[in-house]
Amino acid sequence: MVCGGFTCSKNALCALNVIYMLVGLLLIGVAAWGKGFGIVSSIHIIGGVIAVGVFLLLIAIIGLIGAISHHQVMLFIYMVVLILIFIFQLVVSCSCLAMNRSQQEQFLNATWTHMSVDTQKDMENTLNCCGLLNITGSQRFSTEYSSCQAECKKIQCETCGNKMLTHAGEALKILGGVGLFFSFTEILGVWLAFRYRNQKDPRANPSAFL
Repeated sequence: MVCGGFTCSKNALCALNVIYMLVGLLLIGVAAWGKGFGIVSSIHIIGGVIAVGVFLLLIAIIGLIGAISHHQVMLFIYMVVLILIFIFQLVVSCSCLAMNRSQQEQFLNATWTHMSVDTQKDMENTLNCCGLLNITGSQRFSTEYSSCQAECKKIQCETCGNKMLTHAGEALKILGGVGLFFSFTEILGVWLAFRYRNQKDPRANPSAFL
């Protein structure tokens, strides 16, 4: 049965935003845990994950307050922001699903180049590999391999690029699928907010305008 009543729409919108709040707190907690245990030392990665978590948390709080108080302006802002997030997330998710191995290599190379040395070392130690991709005649790879401190250096190390690309296709499909799933929950949030925003509170003054 479609949720069409005022109370039902309100409760559904509140529940959806509580889920968004939990996801935002989870992102912040995971980033803090990774930093605290030294898994990732790059302030840029930690800051990016925390920023996404805080942004999602703030949007969820706006939606929750708007739903509880039936606040027209807050609900409108919530709808606009969710639409923008949906468009961005849909594009990113479709790009993940459509990316082939050559594009994955280019993406990894660009990402690795912009990483700090500390982050590269973290990845090498975590994945037990050295360097990104062993391109013939690459001076950069030779430098990276000679400065690598991973355990496999005692024998012979596989490149980090090959290790990551082994599971990159599957990981991108999972990320794209999860992204598409959550993008449709955002559309659900927009629909609920729009419907709820245009409903009259049965407890309010019947002669009052929405």
